[in-house]
Amino acid sequence: MKFSAVLAFIAAVTVVSASTNAERFARGLGPNAPVKRATPAARARRSSPSGVSQCNTGSLHCCDSTSSGSSSVVQELAGLLGITVPVNAPVGLNCSPITAVGVGSGAQCTQQTVCCSGNSFNGLINLGCSPININL
Repeated sequence: MKFSAVLAFIAAVTVVSASTNAERFARGLGPNAPVKRATPAARARRSSPSGVSQCNTGSLHCCDSTSSGSSSVVQELAGLLGITVPVNAPVGLNCSPITAVGVGSGAQCTQQTVCCSGNSFNGLINLGCSPININL
């Protein structure tokens, strides 16, 4: 007997909580709390930025190669340009810019895509270049 009374109470509570706001107002109760319905994009896991947003501290470039400032090629080019490159600085060599809309000389990057936050010397040497993964 007690079990059937508990079961009837649970069923009544379930029906009351599943009722519409119109039914609740008719019984003199307040409205249900709003239900948050997220879009599929809002539910997606946001782990890391992708695409152009990976380069938020500098500009995107397509470089033939990347190296460190200690490389003999980098030191030789820096000497010819009359600049000093720190030994541990990441450097991009023979770079062309990639624009946000995907047009220009670097839009089809077949080499290494990098994000450069340092000085650029006409694309010959770009300082502060970090490789990134991007599909253009």
